[in-house]
Amino acid sequence: MDGEELTEQETQLYDRQIRVWGADAQRRLSKAHVLVCGIKGTVAEFCKNIVLAGISSLTLVDNRLVTEEALSANFLIPPDEGVFGGETVAELCCDSLKDFNPMVRVSALKGEPSSIDEEFLKTFDVIVVSCCSLAEKKSVNEKCRKLHKRVSFYTVDCRDSCGEIFVDLQDYKYAKKKLEDTVECQLSYPSFEEAISVPWKAHPRKVSKLFYALRVIERFEEAEGRNPGETSISDLPGVLKLKKELCDSQSLNEAHIPDVLLERLVANSKEFPPVCAIIGGILGQEVIKGISGKGDPLKNFFYFDALDGKGIIEDISSEP
Repeated sequence: MDGEELTEQETQLYDRQIRVWGADAQRRLSKAHVLVCGIKGTVAEFCKNIVLAGISSLTLVDNRLVTEEALSANFLIPPDEGVFGGETVAELCCDSLKDFNPMVRVSALKGEPSSIDEEFLKTFDVIVVSCCSLAEKKSVNEKCRKLHKRVSFYTVDCRDSCGEIFVDLQDYKYAKKKLEDTVECQLSYPSFEEAISVPWKAHPRKVSKLFYALRVIERFEEAEGRNPGETSISDLPGVLKLKKELCDSQSLNEAHIPDVLLERLVANSKEFPPVCAIIGGILGQEVIKGISGKGDPLKNFFYFDALDGKGIIEDISSEP
């Protein structure tokens, strides 16, 4: 990320941001390349935020055609049905994002997360994955970890009025202010697979109910061969059965995964736009911190539920 200084045009355009986080942080942002796989409302908010922040390039991958559900939360897709013309979600979002900041290169590629190879991934500094299966999340994360360069990996998902962010910065060094001094810090992150494989009975304290509920739904969708979000209220008996099996095998009290929470997540898998703005904003903030190396990064899960208005950070890893 070490390279050229900011141009005069960049300095003028990002003047207010530079006053907040400094010229060095802005320089790092201006050299960063971000890949996004899967674009719904939450990721649309993130993309808007990161483009306005002034990264170097943003590449979008989402082969889905526009549906009524996509229009309900993704403000980057024009509401005029006549303009679609068979374009993918990535292509339509790309056109809209270019208008936010002409200094950022925004492009759309056809493909699936599962087909992305390591040679392609190494051209990026940040990978954000959403609307993907459990297997795809694990696969992309592991490919990032095999690279010789450190590539930051994030997953984000939003169902109903709940959201989850996962962060893997691998071995990460950053600076933070402590009184009048700047202190160098280091964190070691587990992969997504390592984090969700930690035995539930080994968790050091009561973990967010959303962590457990989303793991149950991920496993249900995988077992049933469903795409992410392809659930309905008719699936609730099967989900509750799987919850009981997982709680028994993991020695977890079933009360930690309320049936009413699972019912909300299964029956209302569509995103709630106000929550998209919150989760997308927090993800944008975390990616900016990860690129700039300034400020305490999130480790390693974040949860938000609009019903109680609480945001919870959970550090779930195999390390004591």
